[in-house]
Amino acid sequence: MNDDPAAAVDAIAQISAVPTILDVVCQTTGMRFAAVARVTADRWIACSVRDEIAFGLEPGGELKIETTICNEIREHRQAVIIDNVAADPLYAGHHTPAIYGLQSYISMPITLADGTFFGTLCAIDTVPRMLTTPSVIGMFQLFANLIAFHLDAQQRLDQERQGSELREQFIAVLGHDLRNPLASLDAGTRMLQRSVEDEKGKTVLALMQSSISRMSGLIDNVLDFARGRLGGGIAVEQADRVPLKPVMEQVIAELRLANPGRMIDADLTEALVRCDEGRMGQLLSNLLANALMHGDPEAPIQVRSMIAGERFELAVTNVGEPIPETVVKDLFKPFVRASAKANLEGLGLGLYIASEIAKAHKGRLSVSSTPEETCFTFRMPLR
Repeated sequence: MNDDPAAAVDAIAQISAVPTILDVVCQTTGMRFAAVARVTADRWIACSVRDEIAFGLEPGGELKIETTICNEIREHRQAVIIDNVAADPLYAGHHTPAIYGLQSYISMPITLADGTFFGTLCAIDTVPRMLTTPSVIGMFQLFANLIAFHLDAQQRLDQERQGSELREQFIAVLGHDLRNPLASLDAGTRMLQRSVEDEKGKTVLALMQSSISRMSGLIDNVLDFARGRLGGGIAVEQADRVPLKPVMEQVIAELRLANPGRMIDADLTEALVRCDEGRMGQLLSNLLANALMHGDPEAPIQVRSMIAGERFELAVTNVGEPIPETVVKDLFKPFVRASAKANLEGLGLGLYIASEIAKAHKGRLSVSSTPEETCFTFRMPLR
């Protein structure tokens, strides 16, 4: 990893999830300062910061390495968690809390796949906070892993712009390893949702559950991408006479719930078709997610399925800015988005995976985009 401070700050800035991670960390723990720091043998550099206590650090700002606990974490590679400095037998007399007036502290190492220590995900406050709980520790570990995942992906993309089998294997393995901490965090938040009664707690848990859902979808897309590249396409298990309407209604209901206020109108055929039921639900989910992201939030999205001759057709239509012609030709390639806007979430794999699912069913996914509407249409033979 490059020791250039500007390069470290830029690498973290390219990870769009980091500000959300810092927000969730603060809202969940009550901590009023959180940061991602690059830590080397002689430097502590703030790469991204959320500051509500006027600590005074901005991205690119530095602390003297010898005044930080992160310097010790770089040596032993273990998290340090302090609920209350004054009552902590190890850190009550430590110089770092005394220098900066800290009473609570948590710092999780960010370690890259090759064992390189990048830095830490840390949070501090001037008052005690309850941090030594499985849910808080699991959340910090998950987020540190996620940041490391993105940093590794950036590094490998820089080194291998044309892509390679090694990179794809790495992404698949890392995506698999993220499932366990994600499942633990999911179970923990669902358990807490049954016992938390105050509105602030409910809001924070709902935000965490939404983040978990997005991360789960991201992992699924990355794994499908890797499997498709390494295995020659996305595998499907087709069954005869599948009733697709209930599957599609479930997908639509889930996305309506996740996007309150958005209108999704559906006209779905009752026909039975030969297909992979789960993959067809995934195809519709990816198309609908794309429409929700890029479509006019004030206009309804139309979902229509029908039998046309010897073909099954599924169409998802939204109103919004047309897709640029320069983008359309590459739209179903990996890492391509339907918009040039830089602030949109995701890796740009959804439409690629939908297209691969279509091919696996001997079908085709196409798009037409005008100033009036954008329509993605999936067609496959009935036999």
